[in-house]
Amino acid sequence: METTSNDFSVVVATEEHTPFAQQICDEMEASAKARGTGIAKRSPEYVAKKMEEGKAVIAFKADGTWAGFCYIETWGHGEYVANSGLIVAPELRKSGLAKRIKEKIFELSRTKYPEAKIFGLTTALAVMKINSDLGYRPVTYSELTKDEEFWKGCRSCVNFDILTAKERSNCLCTAMLFVPPKPSEGSDNSLKQ
Repeated sequence: METTSNDFSVVVATEEHTPFAQQICDEMEASAKARGTGIAKRSPEYVAKKMEEGKAVIAFKADGTWAGFCYIETWGHGEYVANSGLIVAPELRKSGLAKRIKEKIFELSRTKYPEAKIFGLTTALAVMKINSDLGYRPVTYSELTKDEEFWKGCRSCVNFDILTAKERSNCLCTAMLFVPPKPSEGSDNSLKQ
């Protein structure tokens, strides 16, 4: 029987979900190695803190088994928000779950930080499609946060040398950005500045 996104619950993570932090971090690292792509490493303590702060979403199968995760990070004094660390258990990929997780974390980001620009860096075509459906647009790295702490996170990525050689102007990841509409603009997400 094929698993669909309706077979999961996706909820805002809380302190009760912190026991899953190690499993989430292990899966993030294993997934990056399997794909041969870079990833900014996260510690279980960091992931647990995001859960405790209500800045993460977690997905479960109907039987309570962990299925996926994503969290929010703020940069530039809240001017920018990144939806980071998206991971789905390998056996559940291509089920539609990643889209449900991204929709939930996007909704949480817009609720907590309604005026923030939301961005992401990814090498995954499926994530690019999901982001595009949510209103993100591909942008140059110059349109992302200038916050040095964000860029320090790239140090643990296997592609960090490429990023630094290009003076942070580009890398192998695609940068995508959602700019919230001004009240007078309605729901159009053009990148007018």
